[in-house]
Amino acid sequence: MPAFDISEADDHIVVRADLPGIDAKDLDINLSGNVLSISGEKKKEEEQRGENYYSIEKQFGSFCRTLTLPAEVKEEGIEATYEDGVLRLMIPKVESAKRKKIEVKQV
Repeated sequence: MPAFDISEADDHIVVRADLPGIDAKDLDINLSGNVLSISGEKKKEEEQRGENYYSIEKQFGSFCRTLTLPAEVKEEGIEATYEDGVLRLMIPKVESAKRKKIEVKQV
């Protein structure tokens, strides 16, 4: 199972997943309310030929991970990037879920 990290900022949530060996086209990301589902499939075949040997290694596997996000989020404006086997999602919060600073007035 891939490792996932979730962090929360004032106006967005960041989800980071380590997915080495998986192509971006083999990822499926869905959001329903504040439930995020990420699934993917690893398909790797490595063939080596030499003068006195022939070797094929195949790696196949799939995963599906469902996460409940810590706040209400917007479905619009989600940014997803995938670089060097790391998926990063920046998911904006709805206005009502954003942290608001309350100023205390001295009387």
